Amino acid sequence: MAKNLVIVESPAKAKTIQRFLGSDYDVTSSQGHIRDLSEKGLGIDFNDNYKPLYEVSPDKKRLVADLKKKSKSADIVWLASDEDREGEAISWHLFDELGLDKAHTRRIVFHEITKDAILRAIANPRDIDLNLVDAQQARRVLDRIVGFELSPVLWRKVKTGLSAGRVQSVAVRLIVDREREVRAFNAEAAYRVTADFMTNDGNLFTAELTTRFSTKQQALDFVERCKDFRFLVIEVQSKPGKRSPKPPFTTSTLQQEAARRLGFTVSRTMRVAQTLYESGKITYMRTDSVNLSSLAINSAKQHIIEALGEQYSHPRQFNTHSKGAQEAHEAIRPTYINHHTIDGTADEQRLYQLIWQRTIASQMADAQVLKTTIDITAPEHKFQATGEQVTFDGFMKVYGHETSDSDQGLPTLTMGMELDATVIKAQQRYSQPPARYDEAALVRKMEELGIGRPSTYAPTISTIQTRKYIERGNVTGSKRDINIITLSKGKITDQTKQETYGADKGKLLPTDIGFIVNDFLMQYFPSIMDYNFTAQVEQDFDAIAEGKEQWTGMIDKFYKPFHQTVDDASEHAERNVGERVLGKDPATGQQVSVKIGRYGLIAQKSALNDDEKPVFAPLHKGQTLEGITLEEALELFRLPRQLGDFEGKPLQVNEGRFGPYVRHDGVFYSIPKDLDPLTITQEQAEEIIVAKRAADAQKVISEFGDIQVLNGRYGPYISYKGKNYRIPKKTDAHKLTEEDCRKIIG
Repeated sequence: MAKNLVIVESPAKAKTIQRFLGSDYDVTSSQGHIRDLSEKGLGIDFNDNYKPLYEVSPDKKRLVADLKKKSKSADIVWLASDEDREGEAISWHLFDELGLDKAHTRRIVFHEITKDAILRAIANPRDIDLNLVDAQQARRVLDRIVGFELSPVLWRKVKTGLSAGRVQSVAVRLIVDREREVRAFNAEAAYRVTADFMTNDGNLFTAELTTRFSTKQQALDFVERCKDFRFLVIEVQSKPGKRSPKPPFTTSTLQQEAARRLGFTVSRTMRVAQTLYESGKITYMRTDSVNLSSLAINSAKQHIIEALGEQYSHPRQFNTHSKGAQEAHEAIRPTYINHHTIDGTADEQRLYQLIWQRTIASQMADAQVLKTTIDITAPEHKFQATGEQVTFDGFMKVYGHETSDSDQGLPTLTMGMELDATVIKAQQRYSQPPARYDEAALVRKMEELGIGRPSTYAPTISTIQTRKYIERGNVTGSKRDINIITLSKGKITDQTKQETYGADKGKLLPTDIGFIVNDFLMQYFPSIMDYNFTAQVEQDFDAIAEGKEQWTGMIDKFYKPFHQTVDDASEHAERNVGERVLGKDPATGQQVSVKIGRYGLIAQKSALNDDEKPVFAPLHKGQTLEGITLEEALELFRLPRQLGDFEGKPLQVNEGRFGPYVRHDGVFYSIPKDLDPLTITQEQAEEIIVAKRAADAQKVISEFGDIQVLNGRYGPYISYKGKNYRIPKKTDAHKLTEEDCRKIIG
């Protein structure tokens, strides 16, 4: 056996490190956490100062037994899990569960998987940092308490199967609040005026009026006055400016930029980054630090000078503003600066290239620009044109240049120069609602509010989508008229065109259950949903990690008022199924409302007296509790529809749990998606029945009592007592006898 046993978290990481160490080292993997809070009950002993009750995960028992065997045979066990709180906790769990001897155990950390980093770590071992372990335990215990005590309240008061989480519920609130802002937004119209000007030597450029008009008449009057107006340049200002590179990547900025430039989801970015780290290509990918090591800065400097020249080099160290004990030693960077590209999947190559470009750019000179502003006379107002010319590209040579409307190249103009306005256009423009969150924007907002930490952004966003509180989807826009007044060649035209507004793609949208759970928690658990409170909890975790606060005291301070709130809500909260009253049915006077039913969203007409029962109808796909109108809900009650008789039996159309259907003689026939149950005709319904019968007839090849030989999607098969049996190849299903079938069934 090897004298040294090195335990890391993942097999991929173990494989990379094994290449750097000799035969005296056996590098193996714990495959993440080996144990967690017990699933029997809460997994916390409240009578023993919130003591966590840990148990080895069932799927890890064989692995733990193997690690115990290996550790007993080794002279030294090296615990080499990641350097953040989660990694520290993994090492502590290994130490405790494997029964390791402190004298023969070493804790090592590194933030890049290179031979130098590994050997340097082995030369400088340390003890397990129990403050970091306590911070991780505090987070795990607190999150278990919140989930374990809040979820049953949701089951009783809203809907079974729901769950709540400390950070996840606040993330849902952000998205719900933003969606309501968007829906409540009232767009205001104004006329934006632009002009295309031409110089005497034929150069064209665009300027915008510095004033916007609130009415069509004002815009029309202005354009009319421009007909015979003499446009003159009244001011030209040119000022040098600069653009500076952004810091190297942290976890959140990598997630945001990978979404913007590469179209990656947050989870996809972290999955690819994990692979790059474990294969030794980048430094640790969970960090809120923008620092670079002196070695990285010097390597970048040398590379930039050799490749581009001295003028492109500007070594700099960025300061990390986010406070937190989880901050790793460095920003995310390539482990070898001189490696422009790597081998790997397309995703790995693209993400690595982005990280390399950002790191190199952060050590390059500022881009130098010349910003020019030109003022031009107009009737009682003025036009203004802005432009920007890059005089030295600096870091943009590597990281690219993001263009904007002001980046147009402006011709050389002088004071008093006369210009010809070839086209003047006054176009009706509407103010824009707040932007919905995509994954990257949500990460940015969570970081801004101090909610979560680098390791929690991706799992939080994944969890709220898995729980169906949020979905990533598109919003179909609506049409509206816009007015455009144009002056060209002395003639004014007045046009009305249509534009699509409100459309969104790839945004995070609250589901109906997301709205309802959010509103319930906001009403009965406002402290849990408070952004400042959630951020304060993160700061408490940081204080524990720094040894400034005891974790059990922090839990106690949280738990007692929280538990009382849970008791109060359990006793006094009304059942909330998201019921929304839409109004009354004009024909009957019944109140119409929508809510969550046992099998999904339903509309309800209330009973008018004790002798009646409420009437229910399921909502159609795409309809929502918050979006459906009274008119749309009333349409739902047109089902069930009686179409007439077929073969002496009534034909009925209705909507069920699995979609719309035709019912005839006790048999249900699904209605295809291209037919509307509200408009389907009797002839179409009969065609559905006849077609289904024909398909069923073709499905049955032969029958022998409770044995059937059937045609299936993938060929013939035998059905017997609820089970299916494959027919051997080259066997003619049509010639099978009962005896043949029983042999196949066995």
